[in-house]
Amino acid sequence: MISVSNSNIRILAPLDTLDYFDSQTVSLLSAISPLQAWNLIMEDPQPVLSLAFRIRDAVSSRFGVKSIGGFSGTSKDTIRAGDYLDFFLVEHSDDRALVLTERDRHLDVMTCVSAQGNEISITSSVTVHNLFGRAYMIPVGIAHKLIVRNMLRRLQRKLAA
Repeated sequence: MISVSNSNIRILAPLDTLDYFDSQTVSLLSAISPLQAWNLIMEDPQPVLSLAFRIRDAVSSRFGVKSIGGFSGTSKDTIRAGDYLDFFLVEHSDDRALVLTERDRHLDVMTCVSAQGNEISITSSVTVHNLFGRAYMIPVGIAHKLIVRNMLRRLQRKLAA
């Protein structure tokens, strides 16, 4: 399931300098754009995500990190650099890659939803800036892999139905 062969994947920094990296890919029955994939995944966010974001916001706010609230489930027909998808800043969007970032004094996060043929990849890369960022990434890094794996499986099932 994990692949980095998709040439449309973008990451925050050179791979050997990242503090966290995860890339997962699924094959779909037909090709869709990265924005279509995002919309389909986010139209019914996983129930556990709401709880995870509430916990994240409660803990992180004690360390001066802004609340992000989670995913709204809102779909967008078009998107361009400078727009927001929930708490993510859109840095790039075309028919091959949707590049989203969130940056603060503790860490920088880039999530890239990329398409190559019938494959969709979600790639996340992180650089941390301080001890809080490192501590934050311990549970988030573990949970993130499971959440993305589940998102991609749900997308696969949704498009197969």
